[in-house]
Amino acid sequence: MRKTYRYKVDGANSLWHVYQTVPFLKVIKNFMIIQLARYTPFLSVKNWLYRKCLRMKVGERTAFALMVMLDIMFPERITVGENTVIGYNTTILAHEYLIKEYRLGDVRIGNEVMIGANCTILPGVTIGNRAIVAAGTIVHKDVPSGEFVAGNPMRTVYTAEQMQERVEQD
Repeated sequence: MRKTYRYKVDGANSLWHVYQTVPFLKVIKNFMIIQLARYTPFLSVKNWLYRKCLRMKVGERTAFALMVMLDIMFPERITVGENTVIGYNTTILAHEYLIKEYRLGDVRIGNEVMIGANCTILPGVTIGNRAIVAAGTIVHKDVPSGEFVAGNPMRTVYTAEQMQERVEQD
């Protein structure tokens, strides 16, 4: 189950209340920084921008591929461990605006995690150390350490024990 905090709204859908939940200038600043980082080929520059300008926690030697899209409203709610790879065009969200409420949730991605291209990681999800997320997966619930998950809906392909057996066979 995702760990999100729910905030009810009255009247129009919650997206109409967006600038009551996050300052407009913060969104503009974050948008510009994220767009710059999406296209820069320099991994150390991306990580510096994320750490210093967006207040994200990003581990050493972590690599965000080209076109990764981070949450524009609440990037500071995203934590990524060391030596992790976030694949091309992956989206990491820490918020979701619904009709009668909006939800916020921290995203925690562990150490040595491999996230394939074109994944979507929803708010309130934790991905454990050494987990593998196949390309195109919608991560809608926690991924235990060492597991290999794939698909929409996401399902376990290999448990941590099965992955260890595969490594030992190689």
